[in-house]
Amino acid sequence: MSKKVLTTPIKDDDLKDIKIGDIIYLTGTLVTCRDVAHRRLIEEKIPLPVDLKGKAIFHAGPIVRDLGNEEYEIVSIGPTTSMRMEKFEKEFIEETGVKLIVGKGGMGKNTEEGCKTHKALHLVFPAGNAVYAATKVERIREVHWKDLGMPESLWVCEVNEFGPLIVSIDAEGNNIYEENKVEFNKKKEEQYELISQQVRFIK
Repeated sequence: MSKKVLTTPIKDDDLKDIKIGDIIYLTGTLVTCRDVAHRRLIEEKIPLPVDLKGKAIFHAGPIVRDLGNEEYEIVSIGPTTSMRMEKFEKEFIEETGVKLIVGKGGMGKNTEEGCKTHKALHLVFPAGNAVYAATKVERIREVHWKDLGMPESLWVCEVNEFGPLIVSIDAEGNNIYEENKVEFNKKKEEQYELISQQVRFIK
């Protein structure tokens, strides 16, 4: 199977054949964007200083080395829990035109609706690989909102085959975490009934 690489700017057609559970890689622009940046845009109505249309964001708080003269280097960049951004993500997708949202763990109904309506993906980057992820960042092109501190600033990165990224919500709004919950709960109930027959005091 050939490696699936998406390159920014990403268009709707680029996502139409991608399904939950697929593994993809990203080349192009990846912007770190987490809690406070989402809140500034959605609640405070402060426009983002970077154009995200057709691009990707990363729910992450990187460790960055300042090289001087506005030059920076990513030391470590691991994902943070995406669900913290759930209440903002549908509007965020609508307002920015972002196509890929990368983070840790699943997201919920709002993000499902945002991905389905505006053709975007939520992807999971495997936790515990922050130093490896940094090797896929070729350079930091610019940084915005430095007043928020290193973790919350918007670090605009150029990446090359950044991944692996596991599709958790596809452009049709299918959610691998929710589908797995149904399947796993079904199996759990089946095993519970089996064990209950053998160990009668459980029921």
